[in-house]
Amino acid sequence: MQISNKARMNRLFNQGKCLDVAIDHGIANEPDFLSGLENIERVMHSLIAARPDAIQVNYGQADLLQNAPQRDKPALVMRTDVGNAYNAARHREMWAVLHNPEQPILAALQMDAAAVVVNLYMIPDEPGIFRQCVENIGRLRHACERYAMPLMVEPLVMAPAGQGAAYGSIGDVEKMVPLVRLARELGADIIKADPTERVEDFHRIVEAARCPTLVRGGGKGELRAVLDKSAALMAQGASGMVYGRNVYQHDNPAQVVRALMAIVHQGADGEQALALYQQS
Repeated sequence: MQISNKARMNRLFNQGKCLDVAIDHGIANEPDFLSGLENIERVMHSLIAARPDAIQVNYGQADLLQNAPQRDKPALVMRTDVGNAYNAARHREMWAVLHNPEQPILAALQMDAAAVVVNLYMIPDEPGIFRQCVENIGRLRHACERYAMPLMVEPLVMAPAGQGAAYGSIGDVEKMVPLVRLARELGADIIKADPTERVEDFHRIVEAARCPTLVRGGGKGELRAVLDKSAALMAQGASGMVYGRNVYQHDNPAQVVRALMAIVHQGADGEQALALYQQS
């Protein structure tokens, strides 16, 4: 009898919607990502109190969430891979590996995660890292199927080296749709995707995913613009957000969570969400 992952999916999604706050950026080994996360214990306590649907961390920080005494707290989403695609300088060798290739979701099971997440990088002239990602997803899919763990795949179309920071992801919908489709073909239960360059094209990503699709936040933006765009992406069929720097690098992360939760779960527009943020 096949075991369903519905129980864990229900922990992650409330009526099909989810705000997942990512603070797993230490794995990138990039100093800029750690601005605002210097005291991750304090950030975690603040986020637990703000009550997003989920908090995304790596194994070494998951105890900060799961050892917290609150009974009703955000679900754990655990990252399973590490790589060098986000560093400011281009590397001679690009790579992405699982933390534990032999038992890739053991830590997630031990820490009672609601889902695991892994990258699918497509970097120009770097087929090796793409192949590693496909192999990573294959190992994870096998383990996730066995233990009824939802698998979130993050398909990222990266810019050529020299365009901005070494490998910034891009929102080219014509390149994103095939990669999102591939992620679904490989067995993704959830897709975490960049916003498209034109927000009105994002429905094509949702259609290619054929599963809950969460919007990736990327670098910190001006808050009003972030809230407006988030509401527009929800209108395109997104099931929610996975935001990191657009939460923890703002002045009041807990209020950002409040504003985003209103967009995701109550259908608030950007103006309404900003008003909630500005309330003391």
